[in-house]
Amino acid sequence: MTRSKALVCCCLVLMVLLSGCNQQAQPDTRAADENAVKEQDAQWSKTAGANDLDGTLAYYTDDASLLPPNAPIATGKQAIRAVWASMLSPDVTVSWQVTKADAARSGELAYVVGVYQITPKNPKGQPMADTGKLVEIWKKQSDGKWKVVTDIFNSDVPPPAEKKK
Repeated sequence: MTRSKALVCCCLVLMVLLSGCNQQAQPDTRAADENAVKEQDAQWSKTAGANDLDGTLAYYTDDASLLPPNAPIATGKQAIRAVWASMLSPDVTVSWQVTKADAARSGELAYVVGVYQITPKNPKGQPMADTGKLVEIWKKQSDGKWKVVTDIFNSDVPPPAEKKK
């Protein structure tokens, strides 16, 4: 091997070694991310419980998807607004709680699993409780805030039995 080829090979090996040394291990922020998402989610539930439609929508990204029970997927804030507008009123109480949260090691995504209760009043003014489960996927935004990109919930209440003819 000529001297110039050996020098080039040494330089390449040195560059590879130095680039490996330059990379710093990312700190594990999963616990902090999980806590941040849980706190955001608890605040979001309070906001929805106060029938604050704009405040409720602020927790979603602009391109988020909401998958409500027995309805098509609502994608984007306008479609999600229509779903929430039908749920948030003085005659309805809405709340939910996280039972499990998990964040990716990368610090970019997290998800929560939980339970919800929606209690509208029937035409006679009596409450009709609906309880169920939920999954939300949260994404850290460029400003460091967490927002929901996917939200799904479905009822534990069995559908009404069909009337026999």
